[in-house]
Amino acid sequence: MSPPLKLWVAGARPRTLPAAVVPVAVGTAAGYLSSGRFVITTPQISGACHAAACANFDRQLSWLNALLALIVALGIQVGTNYVNDYADGVRGTDEHRVGPVRLVAGRLATVREVKFAALISFGVAGLAGLALAARVTWWLIPLGLLCGIAGWAYTGGPRPYGYLGFGELFVFVFFGLVATAGSAYVQHAPFVISLGGHLFAYNYDWGFVLSAGVPVGFLAAALLEANNLRDIDTDTESGKKTLAVRVGRRRAGLLYCFTLMGVALSIGILHNYRAWSLIALAATPLAVYPVRLALGDRSGRALLPMLGATARLQIVAGALLTVGLLI
Repeated sequence: MSPPLKLWVAGARPRTLPAAVVPVAVGTAAGYLSSGRFVITTPQISGACHAAACANFDRQLSWLNALLALIVALGIQVGTNYVNDYADGVRGTDEHRVGPVRLVAGRLATVREVKFAALISFGVAGLAGLALAARVTWWLIPLGLLCGIAGWAYTGGPRPYGYLGFGELFVFVFFGLVATAGSAYVQHAPFVISLGGHLFAYNYDWGFVLSAGVPVGFLAAALLEANNLRDIDTDTESGKKTLAVRVGRRRAGLLYCFTLMGVALSIGILHNYRAWSLIALAATPLAVYPVRLALGDRSGRALLPMLGATARLQIVAGALLTVGLLI
């Protein structure tokens, strides 16, 4: 008998989902800000044509594109979590793990059921991605495939890179830079229009949208570090060599703190683009508790609150950053 819905929801690891929501929110805000900027590719145009071009390039927001981007991000995140569940369950690395529900290791679902759930999640992301590509550009398809493969290969396959200490790099790139810049990009179609015999093109500011993705990526990496810091003992026993296992308890705690410092510093750099982005630093008090846990000597189950505290920090900082970009 298949597990009840509440167990499937728990197995999807809801506390990790801010890693998918925040980049879409921040990226959509950045995309909205960048819309309406254009360069004129023809030296001489009439005043009427110039006015018409300006009217065509007013800032606009596609809620449908934003929703589709969110579905893609959530589908990949949930699919990755289910792959992690069945892959770790098969390898036996989740047998004595504390933290979120493990469906396979806890014998709450079969490997086949969890694998099917992962495929459904990636499938939903793929369908939303196809719809988004049809609306924006077909070049989104290979990018989406790359994201899906990266999510599966995190703990799936013969040589999962999550076991080699590259998990933080993965989430920084894909749930930071790629997801944020991608969510901004889908607010910009088409990039070139023809009006009155003249061409007008968006001046897409890649520097701005990628800078917006840096603090988002650091927040996502901090979430994973909180998870791996808690699991150092069990991961060491099972041979799962996460970055936290490789550097040890003390250095892993310091790495978590440096990652949060990276969030603050990158927000400071983003201030050069949008001054009000600094209001995201108002979330700093929420970092005090998880930082104390990271720098302390607790381990295992005693670090369970750290993941939830980091998720709250990620949500609040992401929401404030989104607002700060729009002010």
